[in-house]
Amino acid sequence: MPLDRVAVFPASGGIGGSTVKHLLPRLPSENLTFIARHPEKLSDASSAGAKIRRADYDDDETLLHAFDGVDTLFLISYASVEHEHRSERHRVAIDFAIRSGVKHIFYGSLGYGGKPENKTSVAHVMQAHLDTEKYLEHLSRTNKDFGYTVVREGLYSESYPLYTAFFDLKNPVSEIKIPHDGSGPGIAWVKREELGEGTAELLKRFIKDPQSFPYLQKTVLLSGSRVVSLKESVDILGKVAKVPVKIHQVSEDEFAAQPQVKPNFLYHGVDHSKVWTTTFEAFRRGEAAYVSPLLGELLGREPEDFQTTVSNS
Repeated sequence: MPLDRVAVFPASGGIGGSTVKHLLPRLPSENLTFIARHPEKLSDASSAGAKIRRADYDDDETLLHAFDGVDTLFLISYASVEHEHRSERHRVAIDFAIRSGVKHIFYGSLGYGGKPENKTSVAHVMQAHLDTEKYLEHLSRTNKDFGYTVVREGLYSESYPLYTAFFDLKNPVSEIKIPHDGSGPGIAWVKREELGEGTAELLKRFIKDPQSFPYLQKTVLLSGSRVVSLKESVDILGKVAKVPVKIHQVSEDEFAAQPQVKPNFLYHGVDHSKVWTTTFEAFRRGEAAYVSPLLGELLGREPEDFQTTVSNS
């Protein structure tokens, strides 16, 4: 049975927008549906012939028919670092999708946990992803007509502010205060645009031949090709900003108390600055330091390195 009617939701964010851009030349536009809270951001895709729909993770009414007529869905995660609410919104969207007839879901997870087959993480931000991965696995066991592929999108280079107390290249400081000394296992940084491109290529290959697609009911990781420690990452940021920058290791409470940190981790009135520090423990355990060759194979070239991406940002 062909599964050639493909949708992306949400389709106008960072990963979504890049995936849309790279799907359009790979698949017939009349088979593509792009769903976003702000559909006006998808005017280029609309002009190319794709269907555009409006839906919001937090509005069940909009999700009710958002996935009608769709066979294969790339579901990108709810944009926050929350756990329970995020997991619940993912489950709701998945349930609506299956009710609408979606037969296969590609889920955009996150690149913690180390090897893609690992099912645990100490990072708070990864918990909703793990819940969703388990839910998809459960659904595929109980519904023989439903399948999934989890795509753990590696930590993208452009997200470095989250791990450097919101270091700003245009207004650099000389000291970055984080609960980590910068040594040990690092991060296999990856350019966000290339994550979208790699995911689009995965979708194309699945649509072309779903029966022999090698990642049915599996988890894959799209990562960069080189691990860069936090110290090396900060050295690169200093080089690009043209100022010497060093890491000053502080306590979790000191990190969370910094005035530039709290506003960036406030969701539904709850401050997640303290629980965000679990990402640094995940780094110490090597959770972001696993290099997968898959992205390079999908791109047909070496993924862009951290310094090049940051320099061009």
